[in-house]
Amino acid sequence: MSTLTNLRQRYISDPAFKMFKKVLPPLSDTEREAMEAGSVWWDGELFSGSPNWNTLLTYPKPKLTDEEQTFIDTKLETLLEMLNDYEIVQEDKDLSPEVWTYLRKEKFFSLIISKEYGGLNFSALANSTIVTKIATRSLSAAVSVMVPNSLGPGELLSHYGTQEQKDYWLPRLAHGEEVPCFALTGPEAGSDAGGIPDMGVVCYGEHQGKEVLGIKVSWNKRYITLAPVATVLGLAFKLQDPDGLIGDKADIGITCALIPAEHQGVEIGERHDPLNMAFMNGPTRGQDVFIPMDWVIGGQEYVGRGWRMLVECLSAGRGISLPALGAAIGHLTARTTGAYSYVRKQFGMSIGNFEGVAQAMGRIGGYTYMLEASRTLTTTSLDQGETPGIVTAIAKYHMTEMARTILNDSMDIHAGRAIQLGPMNYLGHHYFGIPVAITVEGANILTRNLMIFGQGATRCHPFVLKEMESAANPDAKQGAKEFDSLLSKHISFAVGNVAKSVLNAFTGSRFNSAPVSGETAVYYRHLSRMSKALAVAADFAMLSLGGELKRRELVSARLGDVLSHLYLASATLKRFEDEGRQQQDLPMVHYALQHCLHQCGVAFHEVLNNFPRKGVGRTLRTILFPLGIRYDAPSDEVTVQIAKLLMTPGAHRERLTSLCYVGDKESDPVAIMERAFVAMYSVKDIERKLVQATKSGEIPRKVSLTEKLQIALGAGIVTEVEVEKMHNADQLRQQAIQVDNFDADKFKKSGLQPGKAA
Repeated sequence: MSTLTNLRQRYISDPAFKMFKKVLPPLSDTEREAMEAGSVWWDGELFSGSPNWNTLLTYPKPKLTDEEQTFIDTKLETLLEMLNDYEIVQEDKDLSPEVWTYLRKEKFFSLIISKEYGGLNFSALANSTIVTKIATRSLSAAVSVMVPNSLGPGELLSHYGTQEQKDYWLPRLAHGEEVPCFALTGPEAGSDAGGIPDMGVVCYGEHQGKEVLGIKVSWNKRYITLAPVATVLGLAFKLQDPDGLIGDKADIGITCALIPAEHQGVEIGERHDPLNMAFMNGPTRGQDVFIPMDWVIGGQEYVGRGWRMLVECLSAGRGISLPALGAAIGHLTARTTGAYSYVRKQFGMSIGNFEGVAQAMGRIGGYTYMLEASRTLTTTSLDQGETPGIVTAIAKYHMTEMARTILNDSMDIHAGRAIQLGPMNYLGHHYFGIPVAITVEGANILTRNLMIFGQGATRCHPFVLKEMESAANPDAKQGAKEFDSLLSKHISFAVGNVAKSVLNAFTGSRFNSAPVSGETAVYYRHLSRMSKALAVAADFAMLSLGGELKRRELVSARLGDVLSHLYLASATLKRFEDEGRQQQDLPMVHYALQHCLHQCGVAFHEVLNNFPRKGVGRTLRTILFPLGIRYDAPSDEVTVQIAKLLMTPGAHRERLTSLCYVGDKESDPVAIMERAFVAMYSVKDIERKLVQATKSGEIPRKVSLTEKLQIALGAGIVTEVEVEKMHNADQLRQQAIQVDNFDADKFKKSGLQPGKAA
């Protein structure tokens, strides 16, 4: 055995070790910290080529605590009743003073702060659910609530603050005495936060009449949510110590500090105008502002650790806030578009019965089911104590992109009803706001092209990160020994995946196992095949491209698409099982799984056609898909089934849109559409009688509804009760399809414009 090991090391491992060190992509400190931060969760299983589906199905079902549910049923409902998005966005450009007071008083800004300090300490699921429901009512209000509960002073202090900092700041944040913001991005550094130019220098200065060790910091930040109203500023900057006052390292690195907004030299209060949305967003600046060292989050011990802190917190926060907005758009569009498509008639029938409209409605329903499934699976990981950076990046990118797609579909179907702004319009402000969700917490283009596979290939692969660590071992002999062991396992892993991929290709995945029976079992088998194909393609890509893979963003993006759709499909299957295999939901499940498999096929086709090493691309196609890639887009049959479900009241519709706020006021826009839908659906049998009587000639075709009903009543076709019911339903229908109009003088007056916050 020893001889075989020596031979393997001499002729295989050692040459491979030298080559690996040569082609190893160079990692910057920020890249290394980003890769090391966070954890690997279900994404690791999907990357393994052999996902254990029982592991997925045994993850806890999403469940709110009694305290969380009570908060949602009472305090959240009260907040939603207080919100009027038309007034917020079009008239006041701000939340009302009463809403700001209520948010502070009821601790909406301290959902994640520990009860020890007066916060609510809610789960990630509860945090996400609250933001989702608010976002169906008002995106501006949702953003105002979500930011303090994501990456910000509260989160950073909870994890890294000194005890003194926690004792002082967290109770004040929890009780709404302080409003926080966090300044990271600026004109020169958006997604590339590691390249921030804002600089601090360690020095001595005066603070409260004493000379103390501190930092003189200058910054120029943009796009900072809540900055115009913040009382405390979290600030990220690069720290230097040229005089060696705190050590022998001159360039210390990214550091985070907490600065009172009223501190001398802090410029804050101006507003941006983010696509006409009303949430507070603005710049902050400072020039040579001196702060004491104990304002650094975590104290002097944590200088230079800012990037790691930010990445770890962002790995969690990115899985809550923006995915919640994406899910909210799903809940809102599915409920309102289904209702509108039934209520709105063209050529004598509901527009939802036209196949073109039904196609878009099918996408809305299928995506909405998948959005909610992804939201709850992602928060499950966070509530298990994980910080899975790749999973949250997948959720952020794909959930906001799906939201953009179905919001466009909903706008198309509503047509003129959606493009006239006013109190009746429940879609327009969401349409304004979706680019905000696309952009923040990692711009989507960057997330897809660089993060999901770019980091996932290293973080999620069973061996690559360990091999990189062994190659970087300063003890070359020990590194070579570790590499030999890892390489032999890696080769075995790769050969096994290649063999199984070929078998899958010729057997249609029939021999892959599934943890369930019934209509969804086939999907588990095909997803296992895609997982193996991804593992093989990833190994070939890393082996053939080496460090060049970092620059081949389109290869990375497409392989990331495969990983992403495996995750979205997993979430969908998990939701179906968690909710008791609801048979009425099967069309949405079929749509989501067919879509995900089709997208995997599209991504593989594009990767193999455009692979930089043409011979490698052809080899991979021969191994993985010798008979072609045969995954079709969702079928027309499933699409039409979903459209009909969206236009039918029932438990399935309540499940699909459970977080959409409807309201019960006469003026609530979603409630107006909902009342019309319920009323019109309840008279469908009466309408059918009128249609049949018209076809038979008993009722003239070209007369008003009132005349038709009178003729039908006289002929004994309908009763007086049915006539009254039909009249009431038609009045609600006419109200629901109206759009707002205003006196012309309204547009001559100078409207409120974003300015310095009062």
